[in-house]
Amino acid sequence: MKRTIRTAVLTAGALIAALGLPAGPAQADTPAPRTDLRVLVVTDGGPTTAAIAAELDSAGTPYTTIDLTRGGRPTIDAAFLADTVDGRPRAKYQAVVLPNDNPFPAGSAEMAALTAYERTYDVPQVDAYTYSRPQVGLQYFATGGYAGSLDGVRAGVTPAGLTGPFAYLDGAVPFEDNSPTVGESYAYLAQPAPGADFTTYLDAPIPGTPRRGSLVGEYRHDGRRELVVTFVYNQYQQQFRLLARGIVEWMTGGVHLGASRNYFAVHVDDVFAADDRWDSTLNCTPGDVDCAGGAGTPSPIRMSGADATYAADWQDSKGFTLDMVYNGAGSLDQREDNNGADELADVLLAQRDRFRWVNHTYTHAYLGCEQDVSVVPWKCATLPGGAVKWVGRTVISDEIALNRVWGHTSGLPLHDDELVTGEHSGMKLLPQQPQDNPNLALALADNGIKWLASDNSRDPEQRRIGPAATVARYPINVFYNAGKAVEQADEYNWIYTRRSQGGSGICEDHADTTTCLPAPLDAATGYAGHIVPQEVRTALGHVLSNDPKPHFIHQSNLAEERIAYPVLNGVLDGYTALYGDNTPVVNLRMKDIGTELQRRAAWKDAVRAGQVTAYRIGDTVTVQAPNGVAVPATLLPGSRQGAAAFGSPYAGRLSGWTDSAGTSLAFTLPAGTPAAPAAVTGTRSGAPTLPAPRTHVPEAVREPSSPAPRG
Repeated sequence: MKRTIRTAVLTAGALIAALGLPAGPAQADTPAPRTDLRVLVVTDGGPTTAAIAAELDSAGTPYTTIDLTRGGRPTIDAAFLADTVDGRPRAKYQAVVLPNDNPFPAGSAEMAALTAYERTYDVPQVDAYTYSRPQVGLQYFATGGYAGSLDGVRAGVTPAGLTGPFAYLDGAVPFEDNSPTVGESYAYLAQPAPGADFTTYLDAPIPGTPRRGSLVGEYRHDGRRELVVTFVYNQYQQQFRLLARGIVEWMTGGVHLGASRNYFAVHVDDVFAADDRWDSTLNCTPGDVDCAGGAGTPSPIRMSGADATYAADWQDSKGFTLDMVYNGAGSLDQREDNNGADELADVLLAQRDRFRWVNHTYTHAYLGCEQDVSVVPWKCATLPGGAVKWVGRTVISDEIALNRVWGHTSGLPLHDDELVTGEHSGMKLLPQQPQDNPNLALALADNGIKWLASDNSRDPEQRRIGPAATVARYPINVFYNAGKAVEQADEYNWIYTRRSQGGSGICEDHADTTTCLPAPLDAATGYAGHIVPQEVRTALGHVLSNDPKPHFIHQSNLAEERIAYPVLNGVLDGYTALYGDNTPVVNLRMKDIGTELQRRAAWKDAVRAGQVTAYRIGDTVTVQAPNGVAVPATLLPGSRQGAAAFGSPYAGRLSGWTDSAGTSLAFTLPAGTPAAPAAVTGTRSGAPTLPAPRTHVPEAVREPSSPAPRG
């Protein structure tokens, strides 16, 4: 539905008188106002307000949504926005997000209420997507500006942005151009209107001119502040992900509940073991369950000592640590077959402290139901009465314990409460095994396991299995059975092309598969030209989304042609090119990721249940949360909790978690910190009404889907 953007023109005096709000600054006998740490998001159902709400939700920042398309919604009036608590004026929201600068009908009392509220309490407003014209402090886009696609354009953060809300960026904000046939962005570019108090934070070249036009900027007028955004976006697009943090920091003045960081962790599965190789003639993997009847001859892929040294040196060059997810029996087999020699193990164990290590079970055995591999796909074996035949508790426990003993004997710096089962087995797997192996929880308890890896593509939410909490991992779509680029491209073609093109037909049978190919990739160039950019884009999207879940590859991808490194380099180098030194990638081990996910879930439950109260009065922030629920907060540099410094620095702010004992937590901001920068009083100039801007909605970006990979 298109919605015309209108401007309500009322005098300040009329607004204040009509709403019964204070006529000016607080008098000497009036207590300083209290501002609740909550954001008001007013949406018309479009993707831009949804994107900002998703950013708030990810960080754990409380917000209230008003959906203008729904009947029976609350009316936005003075009582909805403000009241008095214990004799003190209270602003219920620290910021307002609107779908555009005025989404209401002409003369709307709701817009009048918002205008008066923002002016009275210095509450900023984000115009999630509007078009360039004097009503938002810009010249008309039709007069020397531009309206159209920005696909592939490299926008830039201005000096004001780099010293202001976007100080965590390195300067460039590239707009995506992932498809030559799909329009992915639409924008209005214009320069500030003559006489307007407008500060541009992000701009881009105006085509055909030497000038640059604003994409994001701050407009001060009539005692109010608006963040004016003139391009459309959704929550998955890289250009929004880069700016999302700054939008929140601008609207909250850098003081809000919730915390956001950029995470990246990579698990390398099957270390010390060998992975079977894809057969391009049989279109299956000899030695694995996808080759019916044991067809073909296995040709295993295993890292060499040189590959191990390369991995360690690569880590040093990137300032990054890989998690080596190991199977001890793989080394035992290698030594038995090679007169006691295992160069890989010798090199890795000599450099053991340069990596992190995670138990992957001793032999990589399948720990769910017993598999009947006489058919493809395999099925669960059954007992004579038809009951599922499960792998036993002792077998599972031995796989965990033997690998742990091997690791400790080899001097690995293990955390004994972490576990990755082979192929994430033991947990439910559709369609063959719709429930967890009931023996899995018992074996986890036997071995003190608290953190258990799951596959995000099939089991994304953290859940309990006996004493353990799951940690979902993202599969990087570089296959376990490929050590060379041509093998990866061949298998990729088999999976993602039609039967008439020589493929498996999965895309024909499963319409929800999003990585399908219109034609087979060139075997020589398909990996570097298509697969790598796609996997970099997907993984980097997770990194930029405050998502701590780890990614996983396999040791085979670090062997032979070392085909994983182009993806890993693409993510880390791409990140470095976008972010400043004050915003490093956070590289956590598995148990710390699990703890982060647990804290977030408990916090969100408490916020949804209305069990959190948080507000600011002057330089003091007070938070009340349930006992045992850790509180995430982002504050300004120099902030303190009691006598101690708060949090740790990240992206120009202090952020972190504080344990709550069910009593009020008090944080002190640096003395004299304004609730918001001083507003500039001015008169909003009138302007003829233009048609509503193009309501272009960028195509939703979905997580690439593929058959569940081996773990």
